[in-house]
Amino acid sequence: MSEEPPATPSWLSPDPTAWASGGGGPTDNVSIPATFPAEESLAPRQLPLLINPWDVVLCTSGTLIACENALVVLVIWQNPALRAPMFLLIGSLALADLLAGLGLVLHFTCAYLLQSDSAQLLTVGLVVASFSASVFSLLAITIDRYLSLYYALTYNSERTAAFTYTMLVLLWGLSLCLGLLPVTGVNCLAEEATCSVVRPLTKNNIAVLSVSFLLLFGLMLQLYVQICKIVMRHAHQIALQHHFLAASPHYVTTRKGVSTLAIILGTFAACWMPFTVYSLIADYTYPPLYTYATLVPATYNSVINPVIYAFRNQEIQKALWLVCCGCIPASVAQRARTPSDV
Repeated sequence: MSEEPPATPSWLSPDPTAWASGGGGPTDNVSIPATFPAEESLAPRQLPLLINPWDVVLCTSGTLIACENALVVLVIWQNPALRAPMFLLIGSLALADLLAGLGLVLHFTCAYLLQSDSAQLLTVGLVVASFSASVFSLLAITIDRYLSLYYALTYNSERTAAFTYTMLVLLWGLSLCLGLLPVTGVNCLAEEATCSVVRPLTKNNIAVLSVSFLLLFGLMLQLYVQICKIVMRHAHQIALQHHFLAASPHYVTTRKGVSTLAIILGTFAACWMPFTVYSLIADYTYPPLYTYATLVPATYNSVINPVIYAFRNQEIQKALWLVCCGCIPASVAQRARTPSDV
């Protein structure tokens, strides 16, 4: 009998062509690595290596994510002026997204070269821990923005710094615990029926992650509503003091700031909500195509994060200009902070 050679694995399916199928049997999302039927005409090493194009998309996204966020981490690390609590949290977000991007690339590399369950568990654990830290960092940034407005007079204090370090320790500690679950045995390698839409995560594991995301999103939504109320109240007080009209520049920029908050929260929800909801209602029997179609947009949130939270920041813009060309354009140096920068 001829031995079945290993074929190219993917995140989900034992069938290398199942990613293109809209339907499938009960084993569509079950195992990695996959196997081809034995072919007597070809030696095992001569069999064609099929690559799932969705895996290529994820690997490409991971590369872009890693490059973008590595630049942010480098700028914050090398600039001693960027040590305020806000920049520490932005750095935490960039580091988490950097590790997530590297995790996607490593998973692709290990899956197609090593085809090892151990390597798969390690890379999936890294991806889970990194994306968890990314979402937790977004919540921490939201909390920091709320506190900076609600306690404006006492925000720049040692107490704020201590609270920031506490948040960082907690979010990275919890993220590490979530990432270690698949590695320490909470996986579906031994029992395929417990698999979720993303192997080797169990249905219970991904349900915990999804429910946690929904709770975090609800908390972020509540905080952003409170931030909008504070910003609008401050704008109204300034307008009364200076007898500004509704169409004054300050009123316009305040509305722009509120719109920016809506865009931030809307982008976050648009990227993560489809995969979160789908992973709650689906299991390993669902077609892989649907999982990839919701998972890929979730990774795009880590592509957008540096643009929203880092590259729009005036101090980081100055540091980037210094790193890239050794100078700071006058338009950047003289730009005043407005409510739209919230």
